[in-house]
Amino acid sequence: MSSLDLVEDDPRSMRERMLAGDLYRGADPELEAEMRRAMVLTTAFNDSDPRDSEGRRALLERLLGSLGAEVEIRPPLQVDYGAHLHIGARTFVNFGLMALDVAQIRIGADVLIGPNVQLLTPTHPIDPELRRAKWEAALPITIGDNVWIGGMAVICPGVTIGDNSVIGAGAVVTKDIPADVVAVGNPARVIRSVHDR
Repeated sequence: MSSLDLVEDDPRSMRERMLAGDLYRGADPELEAEMRRAMVLTTAFNDSDPRDSEGRRALLERLLGSLGAEVEIRPPLQVDYGAHLHIGARTFVNFGLMALDVAQIRIGADVLIGPNVQLLTPTHPIDPELRRAKWEAALPITIGDNVWIGGMAVICPGVTIGDNSVIGAGAVVTKDIPADVVAVGNPARVIRSVHDR
């Protein structure tokens, strides 16, 4: 039996598979409806009047899984589902966040996210047969409290960034980063503690 046969025999819905972190197909009516809903709300937020802070907040509360107090997100914002994105209190998100929230993305409190940051949970099989058959999966991303992510950084699937850490601009984070460190580069590597002078 091929790997493709094993995957196709799974009786769970595509949504159940996706949320479990297992292989699923995105071209599924239930998932496509959820993505369309997110697109409508995201478009409304991105086109909203910057003077209407209450209206913007209401759109984000409908779109996102959870939204802490005093969060500021500068449009444009791009998400897959929105409902799997959770943002803690007093977090600031600069222009152009791309949060592909196929799996959960949890952003802590007091986080600073620079412009054009990408939080990418989707993955694709190495097996070419599975990839050609349009199977995919996703792994969650967790960003701790008081983290600063520099502009144009990319956070890859399955990564956790510990509290108080700093991710340099343009970094590509492919593995977990502990708390209280500065990490830079591609792939990102820890260069020092945030407490070093």
